[in-house]
Amino acid sequence: MHILLRLRRVLVRHFIELKWHNLLLALLFYLVVSWILMWLSGESDIVRLDNFIYWIVVTASTVGYGDMSPVSSAGRLAVSFFVIPLGLGLFGLLLGRVAAYLSFQWRKGVQGLKSLDYNQHILVIGWHEEHTLQLLKLLLRELEYHSEKCQVALCVRAEMENPMPDLIGFVRVSSFTHDEDMKRACVSTASRIIIDCQDDDVTSSAALYVCNANPDAHVITYFNNEGMGQLLKRHLPNIEAMPSVATEMLAKSAMDPGSSAVLHELLSVDKGMTQYSIEYGGSRKVVLRQLFLAFKERYEATIIGVSAKRLQPVDINPAFSREVEPGAVIYYIADERINDFDWELSDV
Repeated sequence: MHILLRLRRVLVRHFIELKWHNLLLALLFYLVVSWILMWLSGESDIVRLDNFIYWIVVTASTVGYGDMSPVSSAGRLAVSFFVIPLGLGLFGLLLGRVAAYLSFQWRKGVQGLKSLDYNQHILVIGWHEEHTLQLLKLLLRELEYHSEKCQVALCVRAEMENPMPDLIGFVRVSSFTHDEDMKRACVSTASRIIIDCQDDDVTSSAALYVCNANPDAHVITYFNNEGMGQLLKRHLPNIEAMPSVATEMLAKSAMDPGSSAVLHELLSVDKGMTQYSIEYGGSRKVVLRQLFLAFKERYEATIIGVSAKRLQPVDINPAFSREVEPGAVIYYIADERINDFDWELSDV
């Protein structure tokens, strides 16, 4: 009785837990014993390696094509009392284990527990119930028509699952300044990082961390308190602090009814004219008038601003006589983004 109890404990410990090495050892034992039984039974056709692999899979899975089966009495007994009963159990265990592993890996991805393998991607840090999902949809819509294709990832602290599991990467972290957690979001290889946390202090600490981890990334932040954004920009000039325009739009709509609808159209990517930007790719300096007419005649696009470089002050509604140098950023409105503007054919 003592031996039986010890055997039972061993079986429970090694096989009920279904660890991979135990399952593989059991499978190897089953294959070796099955081959030896067929060899001892004189089943010369079955024990050939190419035949045996095919036969054992068909038999253990109980598919039973019938094109190959033992012909001796001993062989039939071995199949009846060992090969089929044990093989059927192992086959079910193996399939269940593989299915459980795949399901577990998928759940880890949905829950944000896996590490991403992204490079030059757009990383969104933070979660707002009101607008983060819309932000992700807008980013994906913009990327559909952008010449630069990249992946989008969301990094959050909230207890949630991936809101768009088939479209974006997802990482859940304990802190936006924790090295190991942020490595899973590939923060050091992101090309653009958007930080929009519910708390301004969290946004500030996250911005300081990502600028240290990835000084080459274009970092965009949003603060409820605009003063904090300006303060952070003094220490980190490369950060683009997004201001809130809600108060300004209230005043504009009061004095010029319909102003909010105009702004909405310019920001929407689903319909109507939308604001975009492009770097002037010509080889020489040109006056804005030539560019303005080329944009309008060829693409029904309207230039609304020019900046010497990215993140530099923008000259809104510039004069036709303004000179635009190679590398300058042109801001325009159009139905869709212009990715293939031919600067040489535009007479500039």
